[in-house]
Amino acid sequence: MRISFLSWLVVVAALLTSVPALAADAVITLPPLDRGFQLLYGLEFDRANDVFKAWQQTHPEDPMGSACEAAGLLFSEFHRLGVLESQFYEDDKKFNDRTTLTPDPAVRNRFQAAVQKSEDLAHAKLAKNAKDPDALFALTMTSGLQGDYAALIDKHNLASLRYTKEANNWAAQTLAVDPHCYDAYVASGFSKYIIGSMNAPMRWLVRLGGISGDKQEGIRELQLTAEHGRYLAPFANILLAMAYVRERDKTRARELLESLRNEFPANPLFAREIARLDSGH
Repeated sequence: MRISFLSWLVVVAALLTSVPALAADAVITLPPLDRGFQLLYGLEFDRANDVFKAWQQTHPEDPMGSACEAAGLLFSEFHRLGVLESQFYEDDKKFNDRTTLTPDPAVRNRFQAAVQKSEDLAHAKLAKNAKDPDALFALTMTSGLQGDYAALIDKHNLASLRYTKEANNWAAQTLAVDPHCYDAYVASGFSKYIIGSMNAPMRWLVRLGGISGDKQEGIRELQLTAEHGRYLAPFANILLAMAYVRERDKTRARELLESLRNEFPANPLFAREIARLDSGH
């Protein structure tokens, strides 16, 4: 079964690694996990990892610390491998023809260990309280991260689809418990957009696996994260911009990219993407 479009859409998670950090004084005022994410966005992977490790030491039963550590490891590997060249993901052929990547075995092991630790802690919390929102959101994150690794580094598209389904299911449970966990809408919204963008035969095949899609509903949910998300609002805006590029709506894509460029002026990614749009490539 050919699902490269699904995998292409997952790739924009890698663009998280290009968002610059806030000014130092602003970062310091953020709660620890928020600060860690801002450091990740600024490519300060070691400092971010220190923040997430410190959180785990002071909150040993919280699965979010190790989930964030896994995110940092994945983003650093994406950065090292150059999985930020968005032109390779504009269509299925370019994605299929991309160069096979060589992951760092040590980073892979650390990533898998962090994922496993987060999932073990999350399930332990759910055994005590099946509606624990942090545990549910941590599982949403780890499933999504594993899907990213499978699609973008290992090129295992079927495994990526399975993890995407898991992330979507955990997101639905998270939102049922906490409708204001707007970051979780990334998983459900992105899944709906992905499947809704496939051709009819592909949608039918994927639906047999228990996943359905709706492009407009997916965009609406991504907009919720973009407007109200805690960790992933910039990510959602990037997803929306890239979706608009796929939809050939360059005006709306450019508006979002300009907003991101103005919000994060130290980030060269957005200016480059605007230049590519203006050049017609």
